[in-house]
Amino acid sequence: MLPCGSATMPQPSLRVSLCPHEAPAPHTQAGAQSPPGRRSERTRVMFCIDNMQIGGTELNAVRTAERLDRARFDLSVICLQETGPLMARYEAAGIPVVPFPIKHLYGLNAVRQGLRLTALLKRRHVDIFHAHDFYSNIFGTTWARFAGTPVVIASRRWWAWPPRRSQRFVNRVASRLAYRVLANSWTIRDMLCATEGFPPEQVVVIPNFVDDQAVAPLASQERARLLRALGVPRGARVVGTVATLSAVKDHAILLRAAALLAPEWPDVHVVFVGDGPCRAALQALAIRLGLGERVHFAGLREDGPQLHQLFEISVLCSLSEGFPNTLIEAMAQRVPVVATDVGGNRDAVTDGVTGLLVPTADPVRLAGALGSLLSDRARRRAMGIAARRDVYQRFGATRVIASLEALYISLVGRCRT
Repeated sequence: MLPCGSATMPQPSLRVSLCPHEAPAPHTQAGAQSPPGRRSERTRVMFCIDNMQIGGTELNAVRTAERLDRARFDLSVICLQETGPLMARYEAAGIPVVPFPIKHLYGLNAVRQGLRLTALLKRRHVDIFHAHDFYSNIFGTTWARFAGTPVVIASRRWWAWPPRRSQRFVNRVASRLAYRVLANSWTIRDMLCATEGFPPEQVVVIPNFVDDQAVAPLASQERARLLRALGVPRGARVVGTVATLSAVKDHAILLRAAALLAPEWPDVHVVFVGDGPCRAALQALAIRLGLGERVHFAGLREDGPQLHQLFEISVLCSLSEGFPNTLIEAMAQRVPVVATDVGGNRDAVTDGVTGLLVPTADPVRLAGALGSLLSDRARRRAMGIAARRDVYQRFGATRVIASLEALYISLVGRCRT
């Protein structure tokens, strides 16, 4: 198994006010009124994101930005890195992005950038500052409170990452400065309240949502062409995953499960869509397990979500998760899923109905689940249909974005009364 660190989280005792009207933010006088004419303006929202790379949190942020109602919300973005492939999507949507490049969350440069952010928030009269990720929570939330921004929101989209206890402690303290913390699954919310001491009223669940453009149907001819380009022989039984090749995703367990399946299913091939630091180790493991010609690495691709349709079964064998886009994307495409029973996976998948859940780090149970679906085409089809229906009922873009917009309006309304 590829290594993955874990640690017990300490519990700070810091508590803050939960609503903008309950206590003034730093450097804001109690009872201060909004500037004249502000009530009729659009609500000014600023996102803070760690980077512009293609990842679950980053994609969720840009998809949300693209769908936010421009008639009601004036959106801008700050990013803690200067460049990245997702920058073009913000530009195409007409959303201004201001880089705030920082290498560390401490030191003179971090202070300079923090003061620069404070000035920007005040100059633009930002109503809502919404941090989307780990470093954004720490840097952005702290300085937004310092600036006296009326509504400050942090996000929690992961379970036990990062592995360093001190980093998790700092993130937790910074998140306590936010008026609300958005969790992307009920499991994450329950964990924040039960083990990290967040008050239940401070944590709001806004799940990830299905992006229809990312899961458009793949024509059979195009599917055949893509599989051929990856070196998958015609007629092969394909299982795969769309996820970063990192230790926490534990792709190695899928390889070990495939090796267990090989005697009964010699035509099973594995496709990995994504890239990351574990690629070389996974390639070496595939060779050691005798799977070298049956494992295919597609690399990082912009059409990655759509490529679930290459698989008969989509697998997510993570050791830890928040609420993975990749699961609901597969389910929205009627692809049956097998996932480990961790974090938000159990919020997305109803075991035995819309997919199968298995324990972490257990190649025998994973191989059993895969084999049971490979041998039952009718069950795969029924599971895929049920999964698609359930995903769009609970995680459709219109419903989720409406919930977020309603939260924004509610919090800002408390500031303006």
